[in-house]
Amino acid sequence: MSAMRHVAVIDIGKTNAKVALVDLTTLSEVALRRTANAPVRLAPYPRHDVEALWTFILDSLASLNREQRIDAISITTHGATGVLVDAAGELVLPVLDYEFDGPDRLAADYEAIRPPFAETGTPRLPLGLNLGAQFFWQQKSFAAEFARAAAMLMYPQYWALRLTGIAANEVTSLGCHTDLWNPWTADFSSLIDSLEWRGLMAPVRTARDRLGPILPIVAVRTGLDPQTPVFCGLHDSNASLLPHLLSDKPPFSVVSTGTWVVSMAVGGKQIALDAARDTLVNVNALGDPVPSARFMGGREFSVLTKDLPEQWTEADVGAVLARKVLLLPSTQQGSGPFPHQTAIWLNADGMNNGQRFAAISFYLALMTATCLDLIGADGPTTIEGPFARNRLFVGMLAAGTARAVVASEAATGTSIGAALLATDQRMAQGKGERMDPPTDPVWADYASAWRAAVEVQG
Repeated sequence: MSAMRHVAVIDIGKTNAKVALVDLTTLSEVALRRTANAPVRLAPYPRHDVEALWTFILDSLASLNREQRIDAISITTHGATGVLVDAAGELVLPVLDYEFDGPDRLAADYEAIRPPFAETGTPRLPLGLNLGAQFFWQQKSFAAEFARAAAMLMYPQYWALRLTGIAANEVTSLGCHTDLWNPWTADFSSLIDSLEWRGLMAPVRTARDRLGPILPIVAVRTGLDPQTPVFCGLHDSNASLLPHLLSDKPPFSVVSTGTWVVSMAVGGKQIALDAARDTLVNVNALGDPVPSARFMGGREFSVLTKDLPEQWTEADVGAVLARKVLLLPSTQQGSGPFPHQTAIWLNADGMNNGQRFAAISFYLALMTATCLDLIGADGPTTIEGPFARNRLFVGMLAAGTARAVVASEAATGTSIGAALLATDQRMAQGKGERMDPPTDPVWADYASAWRAAVEVQG
């Protein structure tokens, strides 16, 4: 594996899908293909457009391989998504969009059988955010189709199946608020046996298992070497965490930003997780439990900044800090640390676009700081993904946590982590800029004012 240099990483996010070419000698992305990834709203329920994604993946692999020989393929995807396939590997039901509310219609029935938080580290979440609830609803609503299923797969491994013909599962996706996995015993949860699903679960392989070479049809379609290996793959937030597990000294935390902002604490303070505030236990690529918390920060950013230029001045920032222009949670309800609170603005009259952008960035940073507090985070915090490029977010997160924040230089932290599955090296990518908490007390005062206002609102 150490001889490999260029790894193509298939990275399926909830909002965008990417194929990145990662150079293992520099741990950097040297090429990237990207497309929007929106659910298809057709009967019988909204689903992921896997055929459009498959075409995009194959086209991207072919294009990248013409520029630079691809030595291996790795895969990472968003969570809360699973796939039911028949013995031939074909879908028996469309891949359900987890924002569909169908599973809520059987919420009472599912509540009666789901394992407790103490067993799985999975909070009860709305819509299809608990994968067990998705599968339960599909089984009850589409019994004939469900009965044809030969295997249940997590989403990264569905793409691995299409590339290699080999069915597998993997713990980072199984352990991502699914109700399907017990992180303490490293085995399926009691739900699997109570619903007699164990026989459907594809074998569990490690994230860095080399499943096999690409199928001949894939080689012909893409021009890749027929012996190109495909690695099992992992959940996207855990892909962001992996480089730090391999190189950083605890305690530290990693915040993976995308549609979801997922905070993960390694070696932090011992703390009781509050399932009502969207804390959970993730399982990292090494198989170990990781206290985690999340909110839909990327979605909130997109909604709040729609048609708003990302432009601001130091005067805008100073005005927001001095006037205590506050956005209070939550603009996306039903998940996150304040799932039942309704967003409101305070002291916001007459603000301009630059001030609004600054206040939104501060809101997202302080929501992230709250998530880190809830999981006992300690030591420096590394930000992966698009929020690492938002200097206002990084500065307020440092102020809100009173700890250093490192803004990762990688354009897509998930891609670097997923590429590391193809190598034995333990060095992570260049860390990026480190920002200590601002010395001007107005930043800490703003964070304190936000927390006090949130407490009053709650």
